[in-house]
Amino acid sequence: MDEEESLNRAIQEEVALYPYDANWPSMFEEERDRLLRLFPGDFLAIEHFGSTAVPGLSAKPIIDILAGVDSISRADELMEPLCHAKYTTSMEFNASLVDRRWLMRWTEGRRTHHLHLVVYGSQEWDRRLAFRNILRANTELAEQYEKNKRLWAAEFRSDREAYTAAKADFIREALKSAT
Repeated sequence: MDEEESLNRAIQEEVALYPYDANWPSMFEEERDRLLRLFPGDFLAIEHFGSTAVPGLSAKPIIDILAGVDSISRADELMEPLCHAKYTTSMEFNASLVDRRWLMRWTEGRRTHHLHLVVYGSQEWDRRLAFRNILRANTELAEQYEKNKRLWAAEFRSDREAYTAAKADFIREALKSAT
């Protein structure tokens, strides 16, 4: 299977949740260490976020990585070198993003990592980590999020964008309630 075919398969894969895997934190650490080794001094911080960063929470088995940069222009400069380091991206999708850049790693037609380049300390950076921290601290909210994610995954199995949009409303409400 060539790279383009594998990428297309990864993009088209259905939304499927898996039980929490105790290997997810080490998969993050391994990729974080690889990024720090390949790009020394380019990232101000690298954090594990998303559902795979919340112990016990079911998730799509894709490690979400938040990499802090000093500016979006710096993120743009890193896009091509990251693509040479086993990541791929959609330039069309990134053109629609204002406050971050997005890349993914995949193996055998399946996404393994999402890399989000975000300005370190920005509102976007803080928001993503705040939601992770709320879920880690509030078991009841994490259980409600998981229950909702299962419903959304069933409803939007073939529509990743709709699934992501449904989660965004929950996240917004959870953050609003926490402040």
